[in-house]
Amino acid sequence: MGTLPNYVDVLIVGAGLSGIGSACHLEQELPHKTYAIVESRAVSGGTWDLFRYPAVRSDSDMFTLGYSFSPWTDPVSLASGPAILSYIRDTASRFGVDKKMFFQRRVVSASWSSATARWSVHLLHADSAAPETIECGFLWGNTGYYRYDEGYRPEFPGESTYTGPIIHPQHWPEGLDVTGKNVVVIGSGATAVTLVPALAQTAAHVTMLQRTPTWVVSRPYEDGAAKWLMKKLPVATAYKLARAKNVTLGLISYQITRRRPELIKKALRKGLKEALPVGYDIRTHFSPPYNPWDQRLCLVPDGDLFAAISSGAAEVVTDTIETFTATGIRLHSGRELPADLVVSATGLNMQLLGGIDLEVDGVAVDYATTIAYKGIMLSGVPNLAMTFGYTNASWTLKADLTSRYVVRLLRRMDRRRVTMCVPQRPGPDVEARKFMDLDSGYINRVAHLLPKQGSKRPWRLHNNYLRDTLMLKRGRLVNDLTLSSPQKAK
Repeated sequence: MGTLPNYVDVLIVGAGLSGIGSACHLEQELPHKTYAIVESRAVSGGTWDLFRYPAVRSDSDMFTLGYSFSPWTDPVSLASGPAILSYIRDTASRFGVDKKMFFQRRVVSASWSSATARWSVHLLHADSAAPETIECGFLWGNTGYYRYDEGYRPEFPGESTYTGPIIHPQHWPEGLDVTGKNVVVIGSGATAVTLVPALAQTAAHVTMLQRTPTWVVSRPYEDGAAKWLMKKLPVATAYKLARAKNVTLGLISYQITRRRPELIKKALRKGLKEALPVGYDIRTHFSPPYNPWDQRLCLVPDGDLFAAISSGAAEVVTDTIETFTATGIRLHSGRELPADLVVSATGLNMQLLGGIDLEVDGVAVDYATTIAYKGIMLSGVPNLAMTFGYTNASWTLKADLTSRYVVRLLRRMDRRRVTMCVPQRPGPDVEARKFMDLDSGYINRVAHLLPKQGSKRPWRLHNNYLRDTLMLKRGRLVNDLTLSSPQKAK
């Protein structure tokens, strides 16, 4: 478990994909800075260690989900959870940041003092609840965007009468065997479309029960271009080219989708028609009432979901639940779905900065009243950064840009010999807007608790890698950001 130091220059909260990436940037670019990584769980890996459900995998290609400084060397694009976990931990070991990790420490609160230009960070041991405190000059949240201790799980009508288990994918039981069972997966997002074909390999039958369809598109399991590049070029060069190719294609695809949604809908339906049996009711089961990227698209590797449906091992039912029964689910249409097991793939509970309570000079910070500065810092909150990835592209693309910006900022503070940086709240000409543009349920449920974004730079979130690259790597560093040091007592 290790003994925490009393003070570090930078304290990173979270030892998942983002936290390890942030630490690697510090290790390479600011080697004189002291830092530590605190993690509430007993191991590193974050999401990729937590989720253990069958066939758990990335829903972004690994050439952009991977770190910019640590090549992904497998042509597999939509990689498995265990493969991603191994990649994250190997990277941490290779750059030596695994030696700076302190596990089973949950950060509960942090108090900033302008008099000392330090955060006092209060932690609890996960196993004993013993309190602990560490001070730092800069606090960097790499906690992801959802609660690790519980997923979103609505209460279903009549569920107390059901005699079988109801399982949430975030807490998948080890060794669960579905062989020969009828399984109902409730949900239509990335988790559901991953689980259904995986469970269908051994279950008697799998039903994906959805209230509203999701846009689903097949993508190759392997990246053919990356595979060719890896045969012809050094690994690092091949990775950079494959990454650039996928970033570019992703940006073009997203822009066309937002500007010409009907064109993309037509293309998606054409692909579905080719992948599903003749006469399949695509309009009911795979045509959402919203445009692509109003919510995140779901990717399926090599069309495995469509293959499971075509074989009869799985089906999609679009309906609403009237009530659970002792042996299954009765729908409002009158149909009954037999279920030996129900999987509630109903989503996540979103949580900013791991639920840490912040206080600045004795005043509690209300996240909802702050405005995000460049999507990284919060107005009125000194020496704090948060890593929040893209919703329309790979998480790590934005995480990497965030790290580069924080490194630039810390370097500038050292050069000017100042110890405090705080984004000043923008003037009335900047309109406060919803923090995230997606219309997904997990976002809408907590939108009133999140910071806002502004209508103008540097307060506006672009969700565009090229524009963010210009702003965070090469743009003005401190517009609307005040750098200072505590006033010495006379």
